[in-house]
Amino acid sequence: MSLNELKRGQSATITNVPDENLRIQLLRFGIINGSQVSCHCKLPFGPVVLKYGGQEIALGREIARQVTIKTAY
Repeated sequence: MSLNELKRGQSATITNVPDENLRIQLLRFGIINGSQVSCHCKLPFGPVVLKYGGQEIALGREIARQVTIKTAY
């Protein structure tokens, strides 16, 4: 499952960020493999807004498609 498939309020654990440049960008926010994030909202035709560590981070849909996650049930 990829990050762009999360629904509002749903939580997930990051399992893989295949692109090295994207991995570095996410690391700047403290997000690494194993980080728990939640979907704050998904804007129509816009970014996926995540909550992590008290901050909100907007990722474009194409970027979010690259990040593999495992959802928390």
